[in-house]
This record gives sequence, structure tokens and C-alpha cells, in this order.
Amino acid sequence: MNFTDSHCHLDFSNFDNERDKLLELCSLANINKMIIPAVSPKNWQLLLKLVEKNKTNCQLFSCLGIHPWYLNGLDNTHLELLDQTIAPQQNKLIAIGETGLDGVIAKEQNNLSKQQSFFEFHIHMANKYALPLIIHHRRTHPEILQQLKMTPVKKFGVIHAFSGSYQQGKAYIDLGYKLGIGGTITYPRAEKTIKAVKRFPIEALMLETDAPSMPLFGMQGESNSPLRLLNIFDKLAELRSEPKELLSEAIEKNVEELFGIT
Repeated sequence: MNFTDSHCHLDFSNFDNERDKLLELCSLANINKMIIPAVSPKNWQLLLKLVEKNKTNCQLFSCLGIHPWYLNGLDNTHLELLDQTIAPQQNKLIAIGETGLDGVIAKEQNNLSKQQSFFEFHIHMANKYALPLIIHHRRTHPEILQQLKMTPVKKFGVIHAFSGSYQQGKAYIDLGYKLGIGGTITYPRAEKTIKAVKRFPIEALMLETDAPSMPLFGMQGESNSPLRLLNIFDKLAELRSEPKELLSEAIEKNVEELFGIT
């Protein structure tokens, strides 16, 4: 079985002292691909260089965007810079993001309208460069769904770290989106999401760790790692009826079809 971590922040400084070793361990564990979405203008060039210089057996793929957590001090000039940075790299990028809406941050910083403006610009970039979108959500499913219906993304995308009900997930699937399944399903209290994941069509699922964030249940307080993808896969296999081999193969096919990577 082969695996792709469809959402990992390998460019974060948490991995500076172990990055190459970790990638070799992932390769030995058949985690052969990692998709790395940028979160801030500060790390765009770092990420591009990291992917370009990678010599390990684990393939790395970059995506550029601005996460809704990192909007302080940013304005439209940074959106213009995003476009200018994407343009010469468009053949190397596989998606736009990470972008999206975060209701908790919006409440704390009173910046929902700014988040929406940045999100809309990312949708524009995805359509301009014919790339899928990687979407962050937190207590914002209605707002995100409304925006995606108003301004459709031609290449669709993935709802990163999906948590929510079956109805919410199916609404995204009906629009053409995949759902990123991560550490949330390892938490017993996430009953609504666990029940939903059992029912979603296999064609809509991807695996992700969101490392170094989002530790698995029982590992709170520890840094998450792309190696935990196998734990998430095992938990997903427990919830699903498909044999592990079929489940793995189908998820890899989903990644290849959405992002155009093999």
C-alpha cells in the first residue's frame, strides 16, 4: 500500500533538525508523497526552495496561499504579491492554499470581512491558474459553502481537516470537493464526524496529518508527524467496510485525480 499526506506543514521550523531523516522514514513506511500548503508570505520562498532541493525518496509538492490565521498586518499588496509569486511557479504548484475562513479567529479579531476578501482572492487565483483549492474551515461551513456556490472553483479542491456532520460533508461533495480526513477521527468525542466518515463515498476521501498541528488522540502535547498518517489510515479502515488495500488504492487515486500527481 502507498500513501500521500495530503496536508502537511513540513516547511515549519519544528522539522528543521529532522526533516531529511523524517522523509526517509516516511518513504520506508510507504508514505511516498507530501503536499505542503503555505500559510503566510513569509514562508513562500522557503517552501519553494525546500521542494526544489528535496533529494529524498519522498516526493514533495508545494501550494501557495495565506491562511486566515496570518492576516494581521497584511493587505491587498500581499494578495498582489501572491499572484506575482504564483505566476512564474504555476507549473510547479499543484494547488492554491491554504486559505479559508475561521470563525474563532473572526470572533477574536473581528475580521470576518477581511477573511472573506482574502478567500475570494484565492478562489480567483485558483481559477486564473486552473488549480484546485485547499480550504481551512472552523465554525464556518455555511459561509464557505455559500462562497463556493457564488464563485465556483473550476478545479474544485479539498476541505482540509474535515470535521462536521454528514449533511455538511455531503454538501461539499455534491459541489465536487474532496474531504481531508485527519486526526479528528481518532477522538472518541468527535462522534458526529466519525459517523459521517463511515458514510461518505470512498471517492471523496483523502488522508492528512496537518503536522505539526492536530495531534492524534492520546498524543496531545506532542508534535504531530507525517508518520502518524498510518495511524489515521488504520483508524479510517476500522470505520469503513472496504479492505485496507482497496481503501488505500482508492484514496491514492483521489489524490492523483484532484492534484494531477503520480
